[in-house]
Amino acid sequence: MSVAGLNAVFSTEGPGVVWQRLDDLCRTAGALRGWRRYGAAFLLGIVSSLALPPVFAFPVLWATLPLLVWMLDGAKRKRQFFLIGWCFGFGLYAASLYWISNALLVFSDRFWWMVPFAALGLPAVLAIYAGLAGLVSRLAAPGPARAFAFAAAWVLGEWLRGHLLTGFPWNLLGHAWTGTDVMSQAAAWIGVYGLSALALASAVLPALAAGAGVRKPSPVRRQAAIALAVALPVAIAASGAFRLSQAPALGIADVPGVGLRLVQANIPQRQKWQRDLRGQNFYRHLELSEKDRPDWVTHLIWPETAAAFFLEEDAPARDAAAQVIPAGGHLITGAPRRVTDPFSLHNSVVVLDARGAVAATYDKAHLVPFGEYAPFRSVIGIDKITAGSIDYTPGPGPRTLALAGLPSFSPLVCYEAIFPGAVVSGTDPRPAWLLNLTNDAWYGKTAGPHQHLTMARMRAVEEGLPLVRATNTGVSAAFDSFGREIGRIPLEQPGVLDIRLPRALSPTLYAKIGDAAFLCLLLWLAGTAVWLHRGVSRSDTA
Repeated sequence: MSVAGLNAVFSTEGPGVVWQRLDDLCRTAGALRGWRRYGAAFLLGIVSSLALPPVFAFPVLWATLPLLVWMLDGAKRKRQFFLIGWCFGFGLYAASLYWISNALLVFSDRFWWMVPFAALGLPAVLAIYAGLAGLVSRLAAPGPARAFAFAAAWVLGEWLRGHLLTGFPWNLLGHAWTGTDVMSQAAAWIGVYGLSALALASAVLPALAAGAGVRKPSPVRRQAAIALAVALPVAIAASGAFRLSQAPALGIADVPGVGLRLVQANIPQRQKWQRDLRGQNFYRHLELSEKDRPDWVTHLIWPETAAAFFLEEDAPARDAAAQVIPAGGHLITGAPRRVTDPFSLHNSVVVLDARGAVAATYDKAHLVPFGEYAPFRSVIGIDKITAGSIDYTPGPGPRTLALAGLPSFSPLVCYEAIFPGAVVSGTDPRPAWLLNLTNDAWYGKTAGPHQHLTMARMRAVEEGLPLVRATNTGVSAAFDSFGREIGRIPLEQPGVLDIRLPRALSPTLYAKIGDAAFLCLLLWLAGTAVWLHRGVSRSDTA
């Protein structure tokens, strides 16, 4: 419909007719029963996935979340509340995490039978948090109180999902608001969990603009609900724009005398661990490290397990690496590492100096279930899907590594970068930058690598630290302390990225207080739900 057509509709029908149609939609959503109710919730979840990276179409939540709230208002039994929420969550996670099954297709001859469990099983488990959010909303009166109760329960569920068991804070709804630099800046104060709280508040507010019962919302409440829904992201963007207006331009505040070369060799996952190709793959990294390198580059960065062998124990390989390391610089690479007494195997970061000697190591602490170790192996009889039958052993946790000629940094391997508030040591000195070595070759050209990149970038904003990210097949990238992109190597392309290291900021509010601000927002959502519920109770009593 054209703009003129829309103007004609509103001029002839008036706002009262528009509100009436919204009430009719509210009534229709609440009246759904049986498979239609649960199928609609599932479809709403699928549509909501468009709000997440890499699409970032967050306005769709202004349609999907109110419809979900209205469906909850039509539920009567506990099971119905849970299933409405669960079906929504299942659709959301099945659509946004489809790429996980691609990892099993890399070695389809061995793991093809696990594809349905990855594609459907994981979303089904994660959807339990959404189902519980629907169930908790039953405690509140229908209407505004239930909308805020659901929002509070949802964001609490996201926080628990990021912490319970091994934790998996992937595709939080707060990520819907991180598609631009200005929208991301609030994470420096409230973190991405705080962004989720505000995003959920904004998304459920339009539900307050309609009613299915005898008591209809007043025109003032309808207009206020819509206005507040829009005002929240606008305020976040405005505060972000102001913060960035005070920031130095990219390239102005760099660390003198420090240049980094990120190497992306783009080695297919099936070839990465083949014994007869390990030497060839290693020398491909050596070649890219030296080719057309500017003289201001002082250190080399390779991805996770770029050396697919025990580099510490391989003197010839370290001697070969020493030939391409800049004078006085280092090579920082991923490599497996083993300890003999007692025996343990680690997914590690290994640092070589210009002589080829090992200058430092870091052992990954947050391991991927079924990727780096097989939980309950003796019970379920399933091995990990990565090379080798021996489980990796976790390291002690985040560390700050200090090297000569390079500002100290916190190394993060693979998805260690997705955990808010867990990327910097609580005991070591604060690092000057974050380094993420990863390998997303498992996931091909899907949404997975882009989602991973988005979450890693948010750690830069939250901590006020530059983040440098090297990955085998992409997306390798670098961000300054505001999360602004310095450069990248596209997905599934070999190449290098030469950057000057940006300076760190003073610790952000989030770096100082962690999720305390999120807790305040959660209490605000829950408190609003209680206040609205009591208001309905007093009105019914009167």
